[in-house]
Amino acid sequence: MMRMILAAVFSLAAWVSPAQAEFSRCIAFVERTPGIVPVRLAQAAAPEVRITFATHSTFRIQTPAGVIIATDYAGYAGVGPVPTVVTMNHAHDTHFTDYPDPAIQYVLRGWDPNGGPADHKLKIQDVLIRNVPTDIKRWDGSIEPFGNSIFIFEVADLCIGHLGHLHHKPTPEQLARIGRLDVLFVPVDGSYTLNLAEMTEVVKQLRTSLVIPMHYFAGSSLQRFIATLKGEFRIEVEKEPVTVVSLATLPSRPTIRVLPGY
Repeated sequence: MMRMILAAVFSLAAWVSPAQAEFSRCIAFVERTPGIVPVRLAQAAAPEVRITFATHSTFRIQTPAGVIIATDYAGYAGVGPVPTVVTMNHAHDTHFTDYPDPAIQYVLRGWDPNGGPADHKLKIQDVLIRNVPTDIKRWDGSIEPFGNSIFIFEVADLCIGHLGHLHHKPTPEQLARIGRLDVLFVPVDGSYTLNLAEMTEVVKQLRTSLVIPMHYFAGSSLQRFIATLKGEFRIEVEKEPVTVVSLATLPSRPTIRVLPGY
């Protein structure tokens, strides 16, 4: 396994452009001791990112510079100004729209309509947005290569990842391309996306400080997800669908933070 990871890391030299390598702080898959969360020095007044759970798997991410991102945008982006940028996934029509609001400046599809993997590396003011393509299963059981993207948002010295409609565990190469994640949006329906046992394995593998569940249709799957990780993660259930994160306020212990939204 270690050989596979090292090979994947070295393969990034051919994948990451020189410009990308200069300002991406998250692309670094480092072997870490299980149970140990890496410590990084936090500024006393670190810039803050505001996250609002809009619905289903759509979050509004507002950067310190005022860039508004809506994830898995299907036409509804929550309450507030029109997003600056939206990301989409191709699994179902609850994750994309063919008719985005024309006021949106950047529409990033997690698949390439012309075939092959989508490839996004976009710097917008204070945020770098990039993607790691994964495959999805069609309704008939066949595989659609590169139909999903894991989107990563690098902002305020944070690495924020959205797993999208994840249907399989990431490969070592995909893990290397994802890199370090401080905040992770994870689907916990347990059926339409990855089953809960494998999804919890992905969460543990990524060793993210803050996990925010999404894409659940009933409280039972959410509760099963929480129960599986309760011994290893602190559990926080918020009353409002909004949380503010910064490098200075990342939890010292791995945490699942539930935002009401669906």
